[in-house]
Amino acid sequence: MMPLPSPDAPATIDLAGRAILITGATGGLGRHVALACASRGATVVLHGRVVRKLEALYDEIVAAGHPQPTILPLDLATAGPDDYGNVAAAIRAQLGRLDGIAHAAAVLGSLGPVEHQAFDAWLKVLRVNVVAAMALTRATAPLLAAAPDAGVVFTLDARGQAPRAYWGAYAAAKAALGAFATTLADEWESRPNLRVNAVVPGPIDSPLRAQTHPGEERTLLPAPAALASLYVYLLGTQPKSGSGMLVDAQAWLAGRPASTPLVPDPGSSARP
Repeated sequence: MMPLPSPDAPATIDLAGRAILITGATGGLGRHVALACASRGATVVLHGRVVRKLEALYDEIVAAGHPQPTILPLDLATAGPDDYGNVAAAIRAQLGRLDGIAHAAAVLGSLGPVEHQAFDAWLKVLRVNVVAAMALTRATAPLLAAAPDAGVVFTLDARGQAPRAYWGAYAAAKAALGAFATTLADEWESRPNLRVNAVVPGPIDSPLRAQTHPGEERTLLPAPAALASLYVYLLGTQPKSGSGMLVDAQAWLAGRPASTPLVPDPGSSARP
């Protein structure tokens, strides 16, 4: 795998003229990815569920002198095929292009024994964490394919890679999202202008982490902003030859080797 840029490297990546969709843009990680992309010249499409929060982020980006963003209010827990089709149509009509997607939206659901988890709660977690990522990527695929080069970045979780008791729907959803990311990376391997990568953020000071570890000393955790330049690189200037990475963000922050292939080597027994 190609080496990743250092977390301490100067922020020289230029996204001017590009349109980037960030899901969960008002959350901990998504917000900082959106701000980082906007600060480097991208027109960002800000997805979220609460209009008030989207408008506040919109105002912050405009006040900083960055390109005027677009807001996309959509509840991923209830959205259907027509809604995702409308998203793609609106991006095409308003911006005329799409150069990347950062899938940062997530919902935890409830933690506890499977027999105590509700059917409808599982559906919500699967819809937000997996189905929405598939549906948005599928609906916007023609726009991405028309771009000179485009990147899609999925946000995974260690609990999807190594499920444990009581993580229920969330672990299952993140495992499924990882499988989808691998599938897409394999399908787009021969398409020179399309890149697919996935990031496992690890413990960061985010609202979701506060839900899962309420007694933790959050000041000891990396800030979500520390990961923003990694997403910017994967969305922007990463060459096609570096596509298909699964990135351990904690290892990246520590300066250790951080990437492994999303798609197993054709000679590996892990690949049929």
